[in-house]
Amino acid sequence: MTEAAAEVPPLGRVRRGQHPHRTLGFALAIGGALLFAVNGSVSKITLEAGVDSLSLVLLRSAGAAGCLLILVLGTKPGRLRLRRTEIPLLLVYGLVGIAMVQWLYFVAIARLPVGVALLLEFTGPVLVALWAQLVQKQQLGRSLWLALALALGGLAMVAQVWDGLALDTVGVLAGFGAAIALATYYIAGKHALVSRDTVSLAFWAFAVSTLFWSVAKPWWTVPWDTLAASVTLPGSLDGFSVTGWALVAWVVVLGTVAPFLMVIGALRHLAAPQAGVAGMVEPVLAGAVAWVWLDETLTVIQVLGSIVVIAGIAVAQRATADQS
Repeated sequence: MTEAAAEVPPLGRVRRGQHPHRTLGFALAIGGALLFAVNGSVSKITLEAGVDSLSLVLLRSAGAAGCLLILVLGTKPGRLRLRRTEIPLLLVYGLVGIAMVQWLYFVAIARLPVGVALLLEFTGPVLVALWAQLVQKQQLGRSLWLALALALGGLAMVAQVWDGLALDTVGVLAGFGAAIALATYYIAGKHALVSRDTVSLAFWAFAVSTLFWSVAKPWWTVPWDTLAASVTLPGSLDGFSVTGWALVAWVVVLGTVAPFLMVIGALRHLAAPQAGVAGMVEPVLAGAVAWVWLDETLTVIQVLGSIVVIAGIAVAQRATADQS
């Protein structure tokens, strides 16, 4: 077992010898979910201010990679060493698990309520369970199918399919695309962590994403004038204004790096399934933030559907954990 592999505890339990503080762990996990949730509304405001989704994902990837690089260089620079055998997996992880997740999510929230977009994306863990059942031949039992039934039934309620698909079609497709990319993030990330620590893995993933979007969206096409302009905040913060750069800084620091590090901190005190289930509050929090801040109201049926989807995702994660 390599040193990096030794750093990764089995999925279902905390390492022996650690003295976890579960209350602190749950506080960190939920705090990270809250920051991610607020970031959904901040990102939507940034997009509506005229920053296109490709520019935002480029800036987010580059900013996160820069922050993580400083963190690694300031602690253990040796962790940045890259082995040739790691490159293919890191490319998949960075291109699909990071680049596509961010871009498809931004497309979804530009066309859908933030809470709905996140719910679609968070069917990713259900796809992971399905992968374990069909591809890896793990026998997850009835819990998997219960989870799928709950998730699909809840999504039907959220989308209100009986009402002629009231949600934007492109937004829904982007949300499901983000779910597939998120599932890839989990599966590829789990394999990559066998030989690499979490922070350096995240740096390389964001670096790959940055290189990809630098080609797909060259830096000189970024709307720099829009970023320098003042943006009036909507909803309950109407009357306050900030620059586009301030919004992007929030997306990078408080919407990406800080919650990521909080989730890492939570894993020191919680088993991975516990931290994952705690993170399931993100769609609920995102919907609540958008409701209070952006006036993105949901119907009673959509709220109930949201709860059903989250229940399905939680059941799927538990089914996976029980087999680990």
